[in-house]
Amino acid sequence: MNEAEVVSEIRKKMSQAISSYKSELARIRTGRASTGLIDSISVEYYGSVSPLVRLASISVPDSKIIMINPWDINSLSAIEKAIRKYDPSLNPSNDGKSISIIIPQLTQERRKEIIKQLNKLAESIKQEIRNYRRAFNEKIKASEKSKEISEDTSARFQKRVQELTDNFIKEADEITKHKEKEIMLP
Repeated sequence: MNEAEVVSEIRKKMSQAISSYKSELARIRTGRASTGLIDSISVEYYGSVSPLVRLASISVPDSKIIMINPWDINSLSAIEKAIRKYDPSLNPSNDGKSISIIIPQLTQERRKEIIKQLNKLAESIKQEIRNYRRAFNEKIKASEKSKEISEDTSARFQKRVQELTDNFIKEADEITKHKEKEIMLP
């Protein structure tokens, strides 16, 4: 067990946690159109389930509209049905060639609810990062106990793991604050 391997492994795990957090945040409505709101929708079409992004191009022509242009016009009704099922608050409009979704303004009350959800999500990602810290510290302590590494080396590794943990938690907090500002903007 060397320090570079430990740091690399924990950095990778914590980076993956932050990446998945960012993906989750992309799905949270902010009152602005974003492809992230619908990119995880699966559509049942011709007896198989496919991701929406494989059946259509998705664009955001302005801050209030998401446009979906299917490759096959026959898939319009299936896409519309999948959108309604995925999020009943999204109201897709089918013009026979494409689907547009107009994103309604959020009320102040709804914004506060979304921020509560956001904070719960932020706390869960920070807990995940702390769990990685705990798991790595246990590995380090086990290596020290088995005399694989010295007590000084163990202390240095644990200090480095704590520094990484603090940095990733700080990053999660910054991402959360940015998203909060985005949500609260009218």
